[in-house]
Amino acid sequence: MRSWDGWLPRLAATILAASTVTASGASDSNDAAPAAARYPASHYVVSTGEDQSPDAQGYQIGCADGRAGASGLRILFFGTQEQDGRIRPPGTTRSSPAARVTEDWVVSSSVGWMRGFAKCGRANAVLGLGVNNKSDGGADPATAGAAWANLVQRVGSAAQPGRVVVGGALDGEPAWSTASWARGWVDAFVRGTPRVLYAAGSADGCPSDASSQACSRGWTVGDVFHISTGASAGVVALPQIYRTDGIQARQWAAISGWGVRSGAGPLRVIGALSQRAACRQQSGCGKTDNSADDAASQLRQALSADPGTRTANQLTATDVDWSSPPPSP
Repeated sequence: MRSWDGWLPRLAATILAASTVTASGASDSNDAAPAAARYPASHYVVSTGEDQSPDAQGYQIGCADGRAGASGLRILFFGTQEQDGRIRPPGTTRSSPAARVTEDWVVSSSVGWMRGFAKCGRANAVLGLGVNNKSDGGADPATAGAAWANLVQRVGSAAQPGRVVVGGALDGEPAWSTASWARGWVDAFVRGTPRVLYAAGSADGCPSDASSQACSRGWTVGDVFHISTGASAGVVALPQIYRTDGIQARQWAAISGWGVRSGAGPLRVIGALSQRAACRQQSGCGKTDNSADDAASQLRQALSADPGTRTANQLTATDVDWSSPPPSP
């Protein structure tokens, strides 16, 4: 029996239990609540500037999510860690003039989100606090991974029991760093905290079958497997299933199949990440705007094609948007 055979169903049950609880009304209003959203929203979080404190900004986002009434797993994506310890907004490069924020800003914003979520509704949340693996900011991967583990611990200690469970998240993509950088970040994170790490990344250039093990930028299927499951029993895959043609789902099924053939076991897949809301905020994305329903369905179908990768767990899904206008890249 693999070490996660019992663990993954328990985690899936936790998320499923949360997702079956919906808001029956905001705690600060007697008005009838609208029907709960089907899937929880994830967000790219960008500072709105000095006119709004991070706690207030987080509260506003969390309150809106609480009112939406969708329970379950969602991710707050904060961007890229840089060498000086600050965090650059999502969707930007090193040369971007966009304002950076501190780790304390992220903590305050995250705690504000939890406070708003709990105050404005009765839903439950599994909350992943995320960054990406862009190495252009010069951060050392081991230092950055350990720092993020510490930040997740800080936020987790402030979570309201029974309402919010906090973990970490990594948008790990081969296009953004070397494989060794991403592996080093994940290895440091899992050494620094027992909390779950949700691997919400892509499989750039990886095969959609067993014909090859090569991915983009010198990465291999084994590298993607490592940062999405292999590094620790506490690492769980929430892959990006953006494309409407299903190729990304087949890529992840092939990675899971590689794990089976290598003796490591299948990916610990908990669900799928889509980006339809973010696409609509930017006038479309061109065939990468799967709905959360379609993303989960494609992934489930691809995994089910092989008995070795098929999962008995109900897959969750979450759709990402921009919590405020995207910054200049």
